[in-house]
Amino acid sequence: MKMEINFINGLIVAVAILLSGCSQASDEGYTAGDLRAVNHVDGIGINGFSVNGYPVPGLGGGYCCIQLPDKWKPGLKAHIKWEVDPHTVPPFPGYKDREKFNAWKSVLGSSFQKHSTIVDIPQYGKERCGLTVHFLPCDQVKVTTVCSGYGTPNYPIKEPLKMKGPASCPVK
Repeated sequence: MKMEINFINGLIVAVAILLSGCSQASDEGYTAGDLRAVNHVDGIGINGFSVNGYPVPGLGGGYCCIQLPDKWKPGLKAHIKWEVDPHTVPPFPGYKDREKFNAWKSVLGSSFQKHSTIVDIPQYGKERCGLTVHFLPCDQVKVTTVCSGYGTPNYPIKEPLKMKGPASCPVK
């Protein structure tokens, strides 16, 4: 009986420690925001991307969520991974000939290119609206947390859409 009471007391203490850890995590001062993206490169499709492990399928509108600290700190980084479809495969053969379809599907899957980079998250104040990732030629990436939309006067990223990539990119 005494052993059961010690076990129950130990279990209560363990649960209390776990619960206090959760409440402390919420006191860290993080806020969730949407992830968005803008593809500036003509002829290249972005299949999906992630920021600091938060995945986004495709480039559609705001996708929930990324956690950003309430207060910006120097050295705040975004680790971005993305998959590119360079549109180099032959046209879709249809589904009738299963062998042709499977061959096409294999070529398509192997044509996708995976990229990764780490960029600084620019300084922000109290107002921030998630994170918008801008994909630029030569696998360059810029990010912003501003609330205004791309193309508005106060938007910090000015590169145009449908940019042509150069014949060759600088070696990283």
